[in-house]
Amino acid sequence: MTESKNLVIIPTYNEKENIEAIIKAVFAQPTPFDVLIIDDGSPDGTASIVKEMQQSAPELHLLERAGKLGLGTAYITGFKWALEKGYEYICEMDADFSHNPEDLNRLYKACSEDGADLAIGSRYKSGVNVVNWPMGRVLMSYFASTYVRLVTGMKIMDTTAGFKCYHRKVLETIKLDKIRLKGYGFQIEMKFSTWKYGFKIIEVPIIFTDRQEGASKMSGGIFSEALWGVIKMKISSFFKKYEV
Repeated sequence: MTESKNLVIIPTYNEKENIEAIIKAVFAQPTPFDVLIIDDGSPDGTASIVKEMQQSAPELHLLERAGKLGLGTAYITGFKWALEKGYEYICEMDADFSHNPEDLNRLYKACSEDGADLAIGSRYKSGVNVVNWPMGRVLMSYFASTYVRLVTGMKIMDTTAGFKCYHRKVLETIKLDKIRLKGYGFQIEMKFSTWKYGFKIIEVPIIFTDRQEGASKMSGGIFSEALWGVIKMKISSFFKKYEV
């Protein structure tokens, strides 16, 4: 059993410019968080930086994988690890500071004090709060969430958000090995499953700032998978039982 009940999972691939700073920023928050880095064989040495930091930070953990195996599988690996180690609140965020580490406290509070089973750092809960994105990408992301709401019936404004805090009971309930989508699609499917099981979801407005260092991992293929995957996900949900 870990000493802290809170964990932040950060998947990485070639994040040497950001990794030390983001870890230190998470540890600097008033809410105590352990950090789990899941590195997909970054050739730039991201994992080596984490290992060096581990020597003076027992609350920092690292799982290394053989190569780029996908965002969804990285998080599922992290979720299983977190449940096994006994964490109660499990957060996920990007390594590139597009998610402000200070907002972790607000997501945690939404779960620990306000009764959320899943708290979402939402770019679209109060308007469009995105900084430094090209307009085309803003529109693509915003209308993707609109599309997902229409197909699924969820009322969530930011359906593709990757900045979240789960209570462990959500991750214990969802059949993680049955989650099929990756990338954007993974984020949608996890929210959809959480919603179908009847868990309480709260959106916390955040300001999303595009990365300053390193290269974006976004691709058209990831987005395309989400668009078609949502329809398949909705159809398959008619044949599933969602019982807690």
